[in-house]
Amino acid sequence: MTSVIRHPPAVLLPGTGSDEVFVRSVFAGPLAALGIPLIAVPPVPGAATAECFLAELDRLADRHGTLLVGGISFGAHLSAEWAVAHPGRCGGLLAALPAWNGEPGQAPASLAAKLSADFVAASGVAAALAQAEAGSPPWLAAELRRSWRRHGDGLADGLRAAATRPAPTPAELRGLSGPAGIGMCADDPIHPADVAREWAGALPRATVGETSLAALGADRESLGRATVLAYLRATTAS
Repeated sequence: MTSVIRHPPAVLLPGTGSDEVFVRSVFAGPLAALGIPLIAVPPVPGAATAECFLAELDRLADRHGTLLVGGISFGAHLSAEWAVAHPGRCGGLLAALPAWNGEPGQAPASLAAKLSADFVAASGVAAALAQAEAGSPPWLAAELRRSWRRHGDGLADGLRAAATRPAPTPAELRGLSGPAGIGMCADDPIHPADVAREWAGALPRATVGETSLAALGADRESLGRATVLAYLRATTAS
């Protein structure tokens, strides 16, 4: 009789100004191939976005027990923050495109979020969206068009909240014993590859999976595959 492997659900959080639609487009296929259920958490726009995400992770852990947590960019930061606070409830980490360690300082993603927040506050979502779309490849422009409109009046406050929130420090990450997959785009200036490598170097059981922005534009799952494969390698590492 063949035994059935039961995986804990993967609870994944979107990045700043993004949404669960993008998370699914990145991770649903790679996780389904392994039989891992995906719970993609929708954003709650506004200044309390981080607290709402963390509360949802608490709620889902109460319901399901151990969770495989993760996310994209700011979602990766928050999931790792939750894991540091609840190591016994975290069965692993899927962190795609981490943007900084500890205090954001002059991290490119933090500066970009602050600039976008200022523009949204001064000119409105529609004007900020038009400016962002003009400088973005078509696939990213389409993502922003959908997700920024969903955030609406809460977009500026949400961007600022993300831009100023510390990520876990390397010392804090060293306290997580579960397997971790860190996904990066080697050519992404907003989410530097060195940050992904620093996360992987700090986590006791972590490997890095690499893709590119060009690959992500053509195939959203390229980032999910890179992150999930890195996680699988980490589960077998000594």
